[in-house]
Amino acid sequence: MKIGDSLKKLRESKGYTQQQMADLVHTHRTGYSKMENNQQEVPVDCLILIAKNFGLTVDDVIFYNDNSVIPSDISISDKATIEQLQLINELEDEEKNILLKLIETFVSKKRFKGYLQKNIAAL
Repeated sequence: MKIGDSLKKLRESKGYTQQQMADLVHTHRTGYSKMENNQQEVPVDCLILIAKNFGLTVDDVIFYNDNSVIPSDISISDKATIEQLQLINELEDEEKNILLKLIETFVSKKRFKGYLQKNIAAL
């Protein structure tokens, strides 16, 4: 799925108009429309504004409702990984939140890098 498709699904799910989204990212409605229609690149600062407004990560905005990104079934067969997860579960809430934010940052960075490489190759 292209990022414009994700923006459109997100906007529609929140009941926003294109004009409201354009106002949110400080651009003209036609510019926002071009982003949704994959006719114009979406600036990173726009992604950040959208993510903050909807309480999402940039990664969530880019891959909004893309079920192919989220595995439907998770299994862990590595005993060391299971032990690490159990240890993480024993951490205090603040420490868990810090660790989860670090993991989220690394995963988002990897996905965004892959997205950029895929779209640059398409040019």
